Amino acid sequence: METRETEQIAVVALEDGAVFYGRPFGAIEALQGDKGRRGEVVFATAMTGYQEICTDPSYRGQIVTLTYPLIGNYGVAVDDVESRRPWLSALIVRERCDEYSNWRAAGSLDDYLARNGIPGVCELDTRALTRHLRIHGTLRGVIRAYPEGTLPDIAALAAEARQVRSVSELDVVAEVSQERLEPWETQPTTSGIFAGQAAPRVLLIDTGFKRNIARSLAARGFEVIVAPHDVDLALVKQLHPDGVLLSNGPGDPESVTNLIELTRALIYEEHIPLMGICLGHQIIGLAAGAHTSRLPFGHHGANHPVREVRTGRVTVTSQNHNFQVDAATLPEASGFYVSHINLSDGSVEGLAHEELPVFSVQYHPEASPGPEDNLYLFDRFAEMIARERATQAEALALG
Repeated sequence: METRETEQIAVVALEDGAVFYGRPFGAIEALQGDKGRRGEVVFATAMTGYQEICTDPSYRGQIVTLTYPLIGNYGVAVDDVESRRPWLSALIVRERCDEYSNWRAAGSLDDYLARNGIPGVCELDTRALTRHLRIHGTLRGVIRAYPEGTLPDIAALAAEARQVRSVSELDVVAEVSQERLEPWETQPTTSGIFAGQAAPRVLLIDTGFKRNIARSLAARGFEVIVAPHDVDLALVKQLHPDGVLLSNGPGDPESVTNLIELTRALIYEEHIPLMGICLGHQIIGLAAGAHTSRLPFGHHGANHPVREVRTGRVTVTSQNHNFQVDAATLPEASGFYVSHINLSDGSVEGLAHEELPVFSVQYHPEASPGPEDNLYLFDRFAEMIARERATQAEALALG
């Protein structure tokens, strides 16, 4: 099997002066000369799912370090992408495996990143880098490639890293969202809770959605329409959705002001069944009057334990976020309560309204990658919409 060997070194320099060395792979040319790659450096703890991580739009503007030591051993499969392209700035791994073994694979991770212009760094001490980020929090970084034997100017690289703009300063949602209103490509299933009925319509607002969200909705009998992030209330009402789902996505939730206002109207004026995932959860929190804040190093992985407050049920969740809803700022008058908490740090993992058909989760029930423990939340959304349809039908029958 062909490999792309290089006699170069890759230097990862952080804003605090810490430096780590490895070998470049993938789109090596993106690291050469004065180019380099910049971004916030985060770590993800999933043991598998590197392809889904690369194509998760929530990683836009970030350099992702994978903690599992062997990456690439099952190659890259066409059907496992979660969006139209990889979004991360660069990928850092300990050991890169080009001798992949998987009957579904269409090529190696190295080739996949190279084709899509994404550089990688391998043979780097990812354990040491992860420990550094755990202690100091998410840091901005720069990656450059140099010929073997070169002594890079670390002070200059650290100064360059300090000039990197954080995701809070970037309009990353606009970058990853689609531009037009489009029906989801897969037809809804004809079985399940809506069997024998006209398929209820769900408007999936794209702030960087993962494809398995749309698949999970279609599998439960929904007609899915994907809307761009700048959709307005007039268009939502024109489409007459039975429900709205606010998707995951990158960046600071407070920057998506148009969606916060739209969500507030959907909750308190239109009373349309509403579900939020990750960034969508944060937007619901802001629409309810709460505040958000940044976590020290975020939650990125497939092994985060979460407890549902009222039932005590604990599930293992897939997560990828840098911000949280602050529980203490949630107004009592909003009608919302904290429905789920993270058992590792006590942060808010879910919200629900006492009376209105609205709930959200900070984690990813669709997984990809990660455990499928929480797919039942899509069933909960379907049941919520079914109840609303039944209530409306009863009201019409009574005149």
